[in-house]
Amino acid sequence: MVLALRTPMRWKRMEVTGWGRTRRVEVLACRPHRLSEIPSTLAALNGDGTSLIAHGAGRSYGDVATNEQGRVLLTERLNRILAFDEANLEVVCEPGVTFQDLLDVFGPRGILFPLSPGTAFTTMGGAVACDVHGKNQEHVGSFGDHVRWIDLALPTGRVVRTSRLEDPELFAATIGGLGLTGIILRVSIGLVRVPSLWSTVHERRMPHLDAFMDAFEACRRTASHSVGWIDGQARGESLGRGILETAEFADGPRSIPSPRRARSIPFDLPPGILNRLSIRAFNGLYYRRIRRRGRIREVPLAEHLYPLDSIHDWNRLYGRRGFHQFQCVIPDGAAREGIRTILGEVGAAPVTPFLGVLKSMGSEGIGHLSFPRKGFSLALDFPDRDETTALLSRLERITRDHGGRIYLAKDSILSPEAFREMYPRHGDFREVLQRVDPEGRLSSDLVRRIGLRP
Repeated sequence: MVLALRTPMRWKRMEVTGWGRTRRVEVLACRPHRLSEIPSTLAALNGDGTSLIAHGAGRSYGDVATNEQGRVLLTERLNRILAFDEANLEVVCEPGVTFQDLLDVFGPRGILFPLSPGTAFTTMGGAVACDVHGKNQEHVGSFGDHVRWIDLALPTGRVVRTSRLEDPELFAATIGGLGLTGIILRVSIGLVRVPSLWSTVHERRMPHLDAFMDAFEACRRTASHSVGWIDGQARGESLGRGILETAEFADGPRSIPSPRRARSIPFDLPPGILNRLSIRAFNGLYYRRIRRRGRIREVPLAEHLYPLDSIHDWNRLYGRRGFHQFQCVIPDGAAREGIRTILGEVGAAPVTPFLGVLKSMGSEGIGHLSFPRKGFSLALDFPDRDETTALLSRLERITRDHGGRIYLAKDSILSPEAFREMYPRHGDFREVLQRVDPEGRLSSDLVRRIGLRP
């Protein structure tokens, strides 16, 4: 159904969902081809009475970029690289440009982004809105630390530029601001030179959580990239076992890696394929694939940064009902006890996580709602089952008890009370929203769920 409205673009009813696919909602959507269409569209919607949110590649897991019975602005066709200053290593992009686009264009020239999330298909608009981080967060910070300025179309249609010097409060509200301060039109990002597009990766078995945490604390001083796969089913003396992966850029001249051939999941797996027995078998094999003495190998950078991108539509492995990701960060002093408690709760639950990831994190993000803080981050993927929501609520409680916070870009169940406790700068954020969008025209399902607006 196409609705004819007094706007510069056409709006169509369609269904959207997050990457977790647990909730599909009907929205009115439009897909602009040019940046010039956005301000006039926003201005034309004044007084319309419906809310709007931008939606990029759909890689946020929950309801950050869905807006049931509202409007969604699809930005994937706004994917042009607008300018590049090689002397200052600065690139200006439209919001639909992805990390893969930047890798394809600048990687062969030995120039790269300072950090990247776990998928190359994240857009620059999404990276700003969620202040994404990578496997080197404790050394280089989060995405917002490398953004130089942003051009925003405010809900009125007026276009403004914001940076650390130009309206810094708006800048801090936009970095990690869930797309609520305006529609991102252009973003300027600082890049870095790299010695090659290859990584030297060292993988080691960690027999239990204490060994894992000790190794992470040691490699904070020595490894530029680190991440851990963690077995969410291990119990007893093996609780928290996994594989620690550290990596450095390979030095010296190297060939340009050949593009990876990605496999695809062509259909949703039937319910029950991912169960306690199948996941336990997989985890045992995955753990033992690394010998006790470890393994060192040289791999293409993309293989190290984006292991899951080798399987397109891997979220279909969880079946039609989809999955939830729980990701928390707990500060250093409480991390060991907090993560141990979470893993113990998960091990006793009827819902089994398929994937677990442990990371060490450094400085706080610059955004009012940025997720990172110094400590340890744990991410667990759970299939959507009748018992999953209750388990996630218990994990939320444990996180709160240990002074941690949950990543809004991955969340689907966080309560308003927990949000206010975990994000103490929410009042500063709300003040900026009241200034730039007093009528609340930019909104999403997550905003309403956590009570972000009065």
